[in-house]
Amino acid sequence: MGTILSDLQRVQWTRLQAAGESTARTVPALLSKAAWSDRDTARRAVDELGDLVCERGFVVQEATAPTVPFLIELAGAPHVSCKTEVLELLRKVFTGRQWSAASQAFSSRHDTHLAQQVAWEKATQEAVLAGRHVFESLTASVDPDVARAAAELLQFLADQAQQSAGAKERGDK
Repeated sequence: MGTILSDLQRVQWTRLQAAGESTARTVPALLSKAAWSDRDTARRAVDELGDLVCERGFVVQEATAPTVPFLIELAGAPHVSCKTEVLELLRKVFTGRQWSAASQAFSSRHDTHLAQQVAWEKATQEAVLAGRHVFESLTASVDPDVARAAAELLQFLADQAQQSAGAKERGDK
């Protein structure tokens, strides 16, 4: 049985873009603070992490998708004190569609310019969806804030699945 965040070193954080053209080099330290610190410090770490991987609360970055599995790990760990904030950040990154919206607003000749950023969004969404089983278990949490945040996240996932199914029926992208 391993410890949480044991795979952090497998990601080349300094090669990933975070908000503001910076690298994601501080992501591991912030995840560790969220995992092992007191409640206030952990909350601040999640807030800082959100600024890096979900700029302005809706713009995902290259580092977002690689960060998501660790956020899911934090959400499912019994001792983590900032689960509500982690779940709320996961909801934000899942619903972040800024690059897709910008891509659709431009003519087709500009679509390739934003293709990489749109791929970041898709990878992030898939990474969040992979944590559904964790979120489902958290709806039974004794902490009502955690249970509520997990239920809200699951509702966003369900809404997105319904929208995607509707788009496929209509023949949308």
